[in-house]
Amino acid sequence: MNIVSPVIEQYLNGLDPITDPVLLEMETYAASLRFPIVGPLVGRVLYQLAMISGARRIFEMGSGFGYSAYWFAKALSPYGKIFCTDASADHARRAQNTFEKNGWTATLQFQVGNALTMIDQVPGEFDIIFNDIDKEDYPQAFHKALPRLRRGGLLISDNVLWGGAVATDDSRASTAGIREYTRLIFSNENLVSSILPIRDGVSITVKLV
Repeated sequence: MNIVSPVIEQYLNGLDPITDPVLLEMETYAASLRFPIVGPLVGRVLYQLAMISGARRIFEMGSGFGYSAYWFAKALSPYGKIFCTDASADHARRAQNTFEKNGWTATLQFQVGNALTMIDQVPGEFDIIFNDIDKEDYPQAFHKALPRLRRGGLLISDNVLWGGAVATDDSRASTAGIREYTRLIFSNENLVSSILPIRDGVSITVKLV
C-alpha cells in the first residue's frame, strides 16, 4: 500500500536514485511477484536510523526475502548482526544468497518460523527491532519487542497507516491490530513515538528506560 501521491514519490525517489544492483534486483523481483517490500523511501529511513543509533544488533519480525535487512546491513559495522525471521524457507534462502553476494554472510542469521516465538530464542538486548508481521499481531509484537530493546533502542513498524484505513471506521482485524499497536506506543510514558507518513506509514519509537 502507498498513501503518498505517485508524483511525490517519484520526485522523492528521483532525488537520489537507487544504483545498488542488488537492491534493484530485489525490487524487480518483488514487483514480479507483487510482493510487498518497504521500498527505497522507507529503506533509506531504516539505513539512517541504524547509522544514527550505532546499531549493532537488529531483530526483524517479518523479513520477507531480506529487502529491509539489506538496508540495515548497509549501515552496520563488520561486527553487527541482523536476526531475520519469516515463515518461508524460500525467502530465507533468497536472503542468504543476497547477503552472500556482498560478503555479508556473517551479518545475517535467518530463522524460519513465527517471529513472535523466534525472538524468544535469541538471547540479549537489541538496538533496533523492526516489526512487519501480520497486522492483527502488531499488539503482540509490541509486548514481545519492548522488553528486548536496550535503553535508547528503536522499535520501528511498517504499514501503520494501512492505506488510510486506520483513520476510517474500517473494522478488519488487521486495522484493529494497528490501531491498538499505535495506542500502545503513544500511551506509554517510557516511550517517545512518531509516525512518518511515507509510503504506508512508518512508526518510530524510542525506549527511554
